[in-house]
Amino acid sequence: MVSGNHPFIALGSRLKGIPEVITLGLKPNFLDYSPRERDLIIEADIILYPTLNYAQFFTTMGKRIFPSVETYLYADEKIKQTTLFYMLELPHPRTRIYYPLHHGDILKDFTFPFIAKLPRASAQGKGVFRIDSEEDLEAYLGMTKVAYVQEYLPHRRDLRIVLINCEPILAYWRECAPGNFKSNLYQGGSINFEDIPEEPLLRAVETAEKCRFNDVGLDFIEYNGKWYLIEANMKYGRKGLEIKGMDLKQILREKLLSGDLFNPSS
Repeated sequence: MVSGNHPFIALGSRLKGIPEVITLGLKPNFLDYSPRERDLIIEADIILYPTLNYAQFFTTMGKRIFPSVETYLYADEKIKQTTLFYMLELPHPRTRIYYPLHHGDILKDFTFPFIAKLPRASAQGKGVFRIDSEEDLEAYLGMTKVAYVQEYLPHRRDLRIVLINCEPILAYWRECAPGNFKSNLYQGGSINFEDIPEEPLLRAVETAEKCRFNDVGLDFIEYNGKWYLIEANMKYGRKGLEIKGMDLKQILREKLLSGDLFNPSS
């Protein structure tokens, strides 16, 4: 718990408006903060939503942060995520990375159709392509020097699981619109909260714990009876929460004040 004399300090705006939290905002230069603000930051044991710019610094200083530094380091980094998933032996579709000298190897390793993604900036289904021909591949390679190529596992829906401190708070199907292989809501997909299986929920907890992601949306698909982890989304959408009538800011506040926002070992 906190007292009025010892509020929590946040940099990012996610918790802005919560009375127990002073949100200072992101300033690119530490000395841009006022002397009082710098004192608050230096003296704080915990920094909330420190942003990528400061997460590593605070971790080096021994401060507790939320979200974790790993959550920040792998956000919007599909190449890093894939390497991490493989090293942790998490089930992930066959994926390879190709730099320009090796673009010619793509069609040696994959047959049409396959998925190609922009390694970064592919949120909301943007930057994700189904490659059905050499012309499609050429067009994709014209967008990026680093090719991120993944086997295509046919599916009509995926399962988004949102976890806070490794605890699932919401799970829902994202169902593809007719004629579209993407399930993202921004691509015409729809939400279904019915019949959520237990296995992917357990896998989501395992994934979050192994990867040390404590504020994340994980996407899974089932193919031939096996569940595959597709990717981790640190900037997960809020639509599912809104439809369910869930206030993420209030959920975070309750976990913060109860002490449940951090692992016991953190």
